[in-house]
Amino acid sequence: MTSKKLYVGNLPYTTNDEQLKEMFSAAGSVLSASIIMDKFSGRSKGFGFVEMTTLEEAEKAISMFNGYQMNGRAVTVTEARPKPEGGRSFGGGGNSRGGFGGGRSFGGGNDRGGYGDR
Repeated sequence: MTSKKLYVGNLPYTTNDEQLKEMFSAAGSVLSASIIMDKFSGRSKGFGFVEMTTLEEAEKAISMFNGYQMNGRAVTVTEARPKPEGGRSFGGGGNSRGGFGGGRSFGGGNDRGGYGDR
């Protein structure tokens, strides 16, 4: 017996773990249900994860609740994907020059940099 984790998105910000667990228990046994909270504000980010006991119950939950209207919001329920290796990336791609414009001169028309050649 293999459990299956589901991603639940577009939740009303007032939804709590217990409400999420209660909702999904209509589809089967819920191992865990958790709303993801913002670590700075302590408020819901509007999504969470539910772990169903079996693959069949997870599939039933997806068919029951994907598109389900909850406080005027269409809830999204899909199979959860694993986190990318190394967690979240905060970079903006491959540009690691950083700073102010990648080494360009800000003081005159010449872009040569260096000393004395003005």
